[in-house]
Amino acid sequence: MKRPKLKKASKRMTCHKRYKIKKKVREHHRKLRKEAKKRGHKKPRKDPGVPNSAPFKEALLREAELRKQQLEELKQQQKLDRRKEQDLKRKLETDPDDEPSNVESVEEFGQSKPKRAKLSKQNPKTVHCQELKKVIEASDILLEVLDARDPLGCRCPQVEEVIVQSGHKKLVLILNKSDLVPKENLENWLNYLTKELPTVVFKAFTNQKDKRKMTKIKKKAVSFKRKGCIGKQCLLKLLGGFQETVGKPVQIGVIGFPNVGKSSIINSLKQERICNVGISMGLTRSMQVVPLDKQITVIDSPSFIVSPLNSSTALALRSPASIEVVKPLEAASAILSQADGRQVVLKYNVPDYKNSLEFFTHLAQRRGLHQKGGTPNVERAAKLLWSEWTGASLSYYCQSPTLWTPPPHFNENIVSDMKKGFNLEELEKNNAQNIHAIHGPSSANSILFWSSGLTNGIMEEKDIPELPKQRQQGIQEEREDSEDKERISDMSPIEETSEALPEESIAGEPSTRSLIILDEKTKEDAYDFSTDYV
Repeated sequence: MKRPKLKKASKRMTCHKRYKIKKKVREHHRKLRKEAKKRGHKKPRKDPGVPNSAPFKEALLREAELRKQQLEELKQQQKLDRRKEQDLKRKLETDPDDEPSNVESVEEFGQSKPKRAKLSKQNPKTVHCQELKKVIEASDILLEVLDARDPLGCRCPQVEEVIVQSGHKKLVLILNKSDLVPKENLENWLNYLTKELPTVVFKAFTNQKDKRKMTKIKKKAVSFKRKGCIGKQCLLKLLGGFQETVGKPVQIGVIGFPNVGKSSIINSLKQERICNVGISMGLTRSMQVVPLDKQITVIDSPSFIVSPLNSSTALALRSPASIEVVKPLEAASAILSQADGRQVVLKYNVPDYKNSLEFFTHLAQRRGLHQKGGTPNVERAAKLLWSEWTGASLSYYCQSPTLWTPPPHFNENIVSDMKKGFNLEELEKNNAQNIHAIHGPSSANSILFWSSGLTNGIMEEKDIPELPKQRQQGIQEEREDSEDKERISDMSPIEETSEALPEESIAGEPSTRSLIILDEKTKEDAYDFSTDYV
């Protein structure tokens, strides 16, 4: 009887076999080297640079640097021109009746002189205010979208006051991102807000990869996942019931601060990616009409403009980076100052810290964010924290107030008028079902945050502060226009046509004079460069 094997077979081999394999490998490598030599493949030589013995070395290096700067500035200018063209096309698509006001032609001496297209000098905040007013005027019901992590900080008293003063418009609150807060906290906020206005618990569809069509939500427990939509049926029933009581088609305006999920809610209701969504703030810049069915039409709107009089934390969380230049270190420090330190340490897995700078140093070391020389990149760590807190992934929550106090622009009569026409009993049942279906984090896994309260916004265009760059550009353009007019008045028709030719030739390309921007140091270098050749 054969004895069973108790051990695995040895992988040893004889020396003859091992040396034979090594010999074959050497022969194979030699063959490959010979073939490569025949083909003539050689390693690319590194650029040795300008040798020290070469004459005019410094001048050549300066010339190369200037050329590199010019190319970079040319690329930036072309990028800006492309962006401006896209904005102009988008405006023309939204308002096809309006003629482009940026192209002007001057008719004199019986001929038309083409001018370069002047882009609108309007402040982007002014455009946001105008578009927001259009949405409020056109809507019968306004859905104010709130981030469930800080519902009070997402409410704007100025906008709500304008809606209340209109008299015949309804206001409904949407608690979006409700899966990022503990269930107990969500229930407390729902009880607090329903005393004032009809409130819907919602969780928008968050799958950004599917650009064409979203998968239909099945009525099973499996459908309630992180990427699914919760609260859609509840909101549609609420709006459908109001439309039946009114007996006519209704228009629904979706409003709110940046990054609360306005466009995501519309995409979830339509089950199609119609509105542009993304991580960056302030993507929606004009109103967009989306018909849900024959009776209900939804209007997407640009975000509220945050007043500069707000606290630094409110400005950090609610100001879109595309409109305002936000300093990451200051913004992140303001957010960190109002968060629970112990929970922040546990969440980011860093040691205890005394101030925000020390925290960002620990965070940069933890995440491997280093500058040249191995020093921790504090600014990148601050940017990381700021992007996480303004995004839709971090779980934090605020405690709801114990006592309900109505805001100054609300009273009992207004509250009762706002609730008329809605089936509040059905809404309460549907909200309870949605809260049960949501899988939120526990209080131990979330960060406690102290809210700054209501965030003030700007509704009037006169209250918008003018940017210093725009002011300077406006003055400079006015001077150029006046100089052009004086030159045209002094010119004869022959001189005008002769001067029009070079301007036409460079109309499509940015002038080199505007691209080369030299500071004092570069000017001195350029002067030395000329003297070297002399």
